[in-house]
Amino acid sequence: MTVPTGLGKSYLACALAHKACRDGYTVAYRRLSRLFDELAQARADGTYLTALRRLAKVQVIVLDDFGLEPLGAAERKVLLEVLEDRYGLGATIITSQLDPKDWHPVIGDETVADAICDRLVHGAHRIKLTGESMRKGLTNGTKPAK
Repeated sequence: MTVPTGLGKSYLACALAHKACRDGYTVAYRRLSRLFDELAQARADGTYLTALRRLAKVQVIVLDDFGLEPLGAAERKVLLEVLEDRYGLGATIITSQLDPKDWHPVIGDETVADAICDRLVHGAHRIKLTGESMRKGLTNGTKPAK
């Protein structure tokens, strides 16, 4: 799902995940930066493989905010491992402000970028939202003006 900021990509991804939960599927949500932090901690405390297995078993995973900053070598490796372990086993929802054609520079390494994009794009359904920011017109947490 590629969408400019404020159009509701995280909201829509969470709505899809919520529907999957209601339909009996196991679901996980992670902002990509937090996923990297969580798996770095798991590597440090010796639970990395367990954490990867747990993510692989989830039927639907939402990885939110891909591409906010370039991936380092360790992050590229982690993302590829997560996607490889899940490939063909469950649904992966990725939200990003970037069009997939612009993902290679963010991922960094051309070979790893090809592998990551191949696992994400093969069999994917792409949603691209347009319009004005949902946050436009919000004041003090109130609903947008009509």
